[in-house]
Order: sequence, then structure tokens, then C-alpha cells
Amino acid sequence: MKNRILFTIIICLFSNMTLFSQEKLYIHKSDKMTLGAVLADIDSIYFSSEGTFAYFRIGDTLVQYPITEIDSITFGDNSNTISVIYNGSDVTVINPLAFEGVTVVVEGSDVTVNSVSSTQDINFLLTGVTTDGMFKIYTAKRYNLILNGVNIANPDGPAINVQSKKKTSVTLMDGTTNILTDGEIYADPPSGEDQKGAFFSEAKLVFSGSGTLVINGNGEDQHALCADDEIEVNGGVITVNSAVKDGIHAKDGILITAGTINVTSSGDGIDGDDGYVDISGGSVTTVNNVADVKGIGCDSTLIISGGTVNVTVTGAQSKGLKSDMPMTLSGGTITVHNSGDAVLEVSGSGYDPSYCTAIKSDTVVNISGADITIVTTGMGGKSVSSDADIVMASGSLHITNSGNGARYTNTSGVWDAYVATCLSTDRDIVITGGSVTTSSSGSGGKGFSSDRDLTIGNEASSPTIQITTTGTKIFISGSGQNAQYAEAKAVKSDSAVLINNGTITIASADDGIKSETSITINNAVLTISNSVEGLEAPYITINSGNVHVFSSDDCINTTFGTGGEWDDGSLMTFNGGYVSVSATTGDGLDSNGDILFTGGTILVHGPQNAPEVGMDFNGSCNMNGGFLAISAPNSGNMIQAPDNTSDQRCIKVVTNQSLSATTLFHIQDASGNDILTFQPARKYYSIIFSSSGLVAGTTYSIYTGGTCTGGTNTDGLYTGGTYSGGTFRKSFTVNSIITNVNF
Repeated sequence: MKNRILFTIIICLFSNMTLFSQEKLYIHKSDKMTLGAVLADIDSIYFSSEGTFAYFRIGDTLVQYPITEIDSITFGDNSNTISVIYNGSDVTVINPLAFEGVTVVVEGSDVTVNSVSSTQDINFLLTGVTTDGMFKIYTAKRYNLILNGVNIANPDGPAINVQSKKKTSVTLMDGTTNILTDGEIYADPPSGEDQKGAFFSEAKLVFSGSGTLVINGNGEDQHALCADDEIEVNGGVITVNSAVKDGIHAKDGILITAGTINVTSSGDGIDGDDGYVDISGGSVTTVNNVADVKGIGCDSTLIISGGTVNVTVTGAQSKGLKSDMPMTLSGGTITVHNSGDAVLEVSGSGYDPSYCTAIKSDTVVNISGADITIVTTGMGGKSVSSDADIVMASGSLHITNSGNGARYTNTSGVWDAYVATCLSTDRDIVITGGSVTTSSSGSGGKGFSSDRDLTIGNEASSPTIQITTTGTKIFISGSGQNAQYAEAKAVKSDSAVLINNGTITIASADDGIKSETSITINNAVLTISNSVEGLEAPYITINSGNVHVFSSDDCINTTFGTGGEWDDGSLMTFNGGYVSVSATTGDGLDSNGDILFTGGTILVHGPQNAPEVGMDFNGSCNMNGGFLAISAPNSGNMIQAPDNTSDQRCIKVVTNQSLSATTLFHIQDASGNDILTFQPARKYYSIIFSSSGLVAGTTYSIYTGGTCTGGTNTDGLYTGGTYSGGTFRKSFTVNSIITNVNF
């Protein structure tokens, strides 16, 4: 029998002499291990005197194998691909580099590679199925891991464990599905080694190809796909079905340029850990259903410049996109659904709310081109939140927030309320371009909330902004006039609001724009179609633009919030632009301090019932330029016109009977020239009017009713038409700065 084996081997060798143009000899062993040796390195092949062993002298190495363990010897190409084929309970290995520094050890279905080869980019090709195996590699050089329809389940550890510090390129072969599953309880690793997930790597992982990788993460306190370096995805389909911790975790950062990634996990979906997250292409979807996790997050910068990103978080105080450093959303399509509730964490003498937030940065959120859609539904849910600034230069942001607020005891032990907010910052909100649409329907829910300044638009850029709040107010404490509420304001700023440009539309269940310091409008189309108070701040200045305000209380209100009928030093200034305000039950213009007119066109449709008026001020009111028309009810001596210290003349008309909203109010000079044709929005008793067209010593006539044809009616002000058919009421002569007319 021995002689027959020897004879077979010798015949095989000699029969292949003609193939010596090939570069390697392959020893096929009965343990399913194939070893390759470079022909030029083989000095000799001989047998023991008993014919029981074959000896191979390869370079400086002499190896021996029992003849009974050698199935055959063949010749082939000089391949650098090591194939590992899992066959259930055993493994077939083809190792062309067996004598060039690459050792493969197989125990059952556990495969361990130790490579000290100087060759870079060695290929390790994995295929086949095992329910109790693993692949582990140690190597000093970068290499390629090719997954070609492999299915590895390891009951007591990672399915793939890379202990190399060099880059690992992972190719998912076209048309293949590769499945990795780890066990719930890991066996202890060798001293000094980590094993942190079903697919774990000490080195950088770079994924490419068009195949599929499915990871089932079951490891207790383990991730699914994890690297203690970077992870880069340039292709393929990676699906994480489960993970006890993070679905994809990379200590030094994650780069996604292409491919499809789907992650369902009990920890973070995708976590760049101490590094970054950079998504420039591909499709990324994460789903997290537990509390206090992140869909996609990192401790460094988070950048999305392309691709499609879909994130769903449903757990309390979880975050959709989260970064500790600046977040830049400059491209791609981003959709975030966050439905988790806020959590009250014990702090000080009460509690500190921790919110479920769609997009959250501990520094700055920059939006400069992305198309973002956010749906927020949880109690106190935040849509976009920053501990510093939110800056938007371009792109689109669409937010629907239906989260309710609630009363609680704050850290000082005082009753307070937490509320849902579409945009909230601890510093500034700056929107210079793009499109923003927000809708907040929860109790106390707000549109924009900044602890410092809010700036909209600049000279070169005009954003489009639409803000809607419909929620009810939340009782906090007190009673009667001293009751405190959290109200559904559209825009709230603890510092200055500066509107330089843009088209802004606001419909609010409470205030339209509320600032603790100032509101300045330089150029914009601002429409507040519904509000309790339209604009409120200690200082309000309108320099230009087109402003429409509709409110149930005061349309424009300057106040320091101290109440009372005394002059609190606040100031309302009109330097230009076009302003039309309409108040149903409050004042059109209400200043607890002064009002100053230097230019612009201001139309005020006051309330229809006393004691409210069209214009109310506690300090002074100077009409030094511009065009002013105010209609109001009969509020007796509470009807106020500008002061006699004004530079421009004004008339104050009070009637002895109500005039309906359909009744025109008309003033013309002796030549019949139109000075004013005005149609108030509701019934009125009084008109305050001032313009540069009022000339001292000139006699004017007042008519009511009639029609105006051929002109333009803008907010009740007729221009360019022909007035006729009215009822003559009275003539008067302008003989002072303020001329009083009664009829």
C-alpha cells in the first residue's frame, strides 16, 4: 500500500513536469488544508526510508507530512488569495502563501490566520456555512477580506474578529448574501485583546462591492459591526438586524460614500464614537426603539452632504442625529421621526428635562443645502436643537411637531413648564437662505426659540419661512392677572430679532414674534395672519419692507413687560416700509413708552369696541414723516393722536355715530384732489390721519360712503382711483400740528 502511494505521488510529479511554467506546487492534505509553495523555492522532495513521510525542503524550511495525509499534489498559478470554505462542522482552506508567512489554523470550524508576510493586499476569500465557527486574523500588513456567500454563526464570540492594526478592505461579492451572527455570551479572549461585536476589527474597515452583509448582533453588551479605528462604506448592502449595543460603532469615525445601510439596534444606530460621521452618498436607515440612544451620532463633527438618510427614534430622551461638535447638513435628503418623550431627571431642588430630539448638536447646527423633513410627536419633543447656534444658509427644512408640553418643578423648586419646540438654541438662530416650514400643534409648543439673537436674511439672500403654532397654553402658577402660562408662541427670542430680508409667514396661537430686547425689520415681507399679540418687544423698529399683522390683542406692542399706564421707556419706531395692522379686540399700535414716525406707510385697523384704541402710548408720539391712517372705536378721551411736538401735521377725526366697515372715509382738498380714501376693516368712530399732503392753512373736506373706481385697494387704502358719491360731512382748515375735527 505504501509503495502504491509513493508511486502515485512520483507519477503525479513527473506527469506535471510539463506544467513547470506554472509557479506553485500545491499540497492537498486529507484535513482539507491545501498548502502552496513557490516552485523556485523548492530545493527537494523526498521520502523517509520507510516510505511513510514525505519531506519538502522549501527555502530554509523543511516540512514533513505523513504520506497518508497527502491526497494529491498539483501545480498552479502564484495566487495571493487564501480561500476559507466553511462546510458545517469543518473547513476547507486553500493557502497559496503557506510557506510565505501566512499560517492558517483550523479547530473545528474556528479559523485563525496569523500572517507575518511582507506581501500587502493578500486576499482572504470566505464562503460556505457554519453554525459553530469563526474567522480570526492577525496580520502586519493591509489585506483584503472577500465575503463570497459566507454564513458564520459563533455561539461564544464574534463571527469575524480582526486583530490587525492595518486597514482591512472588505469586498461584498456581487449577487451574494453574507450572514454573520454572534453568541449571547462571549468566551474570554486572550489577554490584551478586544472582541466588541459580531464583526469586530482593531483596524480600519473599508467596505465595497455590490453584495449584501447581514449582521445579527446578539452579544450581551456588544455591538453588531465594530472597529476600534474607522469604518468606511463605499458600496454594498449592510443590514444590521439587531444589536444589544450599537448597530455600527467606529471609535475613530465613520465615512459613508455609497451603498445601502439598514440598522435596527438597541443601542445607537450608527456611532462614530470619539471620531466623526461623514455621509456623502448612499442610503442610510436606522431604527431605534429604546430610551436614551442615538440614531446617528458621534463626539466629533457630523457631516451629511449627500445620499438619503432616514432615522427613527421612539425611546424617551433619544436623539435622531447627534454630535458633540459642529453638525453640517449641506446636501442629501434627511428624514427624522422622533416620538420619544422628555424625561425629568432629578436635579437641584426639582428636575431637569432631557428631551427626545430629532437633530441635536452640543455646538452649532449648520444647514447649507440639505432637504430635511422632521416629524416630532413625543411629550416636549425637540425637532432641531443646539446648545450653541442654528445657522441655515440654503436647503429646505420642513418640521411637523405635535408634542405636548407639561408643568413640572424646575431645579430651583419653582413651577415651570417644558414644551415642544421646532427650532431651539441656547445662543443664536441665523437663517439667511433656504426654505423653512414649521408646524407646532402641541400644548405650549413653539416654532422658533432662541436664548440670544434671531437673524433672518441678509442683503444678498432672502429665505422663505412659514411658522404655525396652534397649541393651547399650559398653566404654570398664580391666579387672575398674576397667572403664569407657557404659551404657543411662533417666535421667541431672549435677545434681539433682526429681520433683514425674506418672506416670513406666521400664524400663531399666541404671540407672533416676541423678543425680550428688540425687533428690527430692515427689509422683508412679513405676514402675521393670526396671533394674540403680533410683535412684542421693548424696542421695535421698522426701517423698510412690507409688514402685515393680524391679532386678537395688540398688533405691535413695545413694552418692558412691567404693565401699568406709566412710561416704561420702550420705543416703537417707523422709519420706512409699508405696515398694515388689524386688531380685533386690542390696540393696533400700543407702546408703554414712546412712538416715533419718520417715514413709511402705516395703516391701522383698530378694534371695533372700546376701551381699546387704534394707537395707545404712555410716553410721547412724534409724527415727523411718513403716511399714517388709523381707524378705531369711540373710546372717548382715550383716543390718541400724535403730539403737538411732531414735525408733520395730523388730523384727529371723531364722529358722533358708528360708521360701518363698508363705509369709505374720504378727504379731499378744495380742488378735489384725493388726500385720503380709506376703508377700515371694521366699524369705526374715529380716524387719525397724517401725511406730507396736509398743508398749513389749507381747507379740506371730509366725505363718508361713496365709491372709488379705477384705482387700487391695498389693505383698505385706495390709490390712483376716482372717488364719487359720498356724503359730505365737514370742511376744516389745517391750522396747527394737530387739527381736531368732530361731526
